[in-house]
Amino acid sequence: MLITLTDEQKILVTLAPVTAAGNPAQVDGVPLWTVVEGDATLEVAPDGMSCYLISGTVGNSKITVSADADLGEGVNTITDTIDLAVVSAQASSLGLVVGAAEAK
Repeated sequence: MLITLTDEQKILVTLAPVTAAGNPAQVDGVPLWTVVEGDATLEVAPDGMSCYLISGTVGNSKITVSADADLGEGVNTITDTIDLAVVSAQASSLGLVVGAAEAK
């Protein structure tokens, strides 16, 4: 998945696990979110089911999220990868500043 943000933004990403047939599914334990490349930062919800991706400097970051799909004693790790592209924020106004009136 590719997400593009400016260097002034963050975005909420929420997990919605599904089976191979597309039906809702559960995961065992708290999913693990990791920045594996770049300088983005994460604000992970306590249950691990959502996370704010917070842009760093202009450039790319790679984030992985993994969880255990086996609801029993075994472990079957499933992983998704997010490519986060950070671009420079553009000017949105000219920011006019009026000086003090002066004599002619």
